Amino acid sequence: MQLRSTMTCVLCLAVVTVVGPIVTYAQSRQISVEVFPVPELPLTINDVVLVQSEKGYSLKCSLSNSLELKMVGLRYSLIEIDATNRTRALANRTEGFLLEAYAAQGLKFSVPIRSMPEDGSRLILMLEQTISSETIWEVMKAKEALEAYAKGDYSVVPRVLRGPNQVDVPPGGRLNRLKE
Repeated sequence: MQLRSTMTCVLCLAVVTVVGPIVTYAQSRQISVEVFPVPELPLTINDVVLVQSEKGYSLKCSLSNSLELKMVGLRYSLIEIDATNRTRALANRTEGFLLEAYAAQGLKFSVPIRSMPEDGSRLILMLEQTISSETIWEVMKAKEALEAYAKGDYSVVPRVLRGPNQVDVPPGGRLNRLKE
């Protein structure tokens, strides 16, 4: 009886030792992401990684704001380039956040990316739009610029169009209501 309980204990210890690191590795897997810079945007994104979780990959990054306006959101595209130089879109998302004027902060976006990147592939992220409560900056022909960058043509410089944000109310602002 004593031998059986000792063997059971040793077997449990062996299972915990073997399975433990595997689970930890799967939960902490990170994939580096290259950033296609867009100098005309007031928001800069750095240190981009995809962090694997049970639901997929979450985007983790560092954002910095170079304006006196609070930033409230962004839209990005994430593509994958495989070993044969074929590109595949992994995500095109709009994310909301609050970033104070002239501030920087690290963020992890909670909506998971369900597409699994292939091993050995190159991932590239491009900001397509940045949003403040007063202004929206939109990259013109973003898809074409990102495709050129992915093919190695670094001469294509994305142009940015700046326009008023007619959807979000500025902080301290009021909605204009129609009078009957």
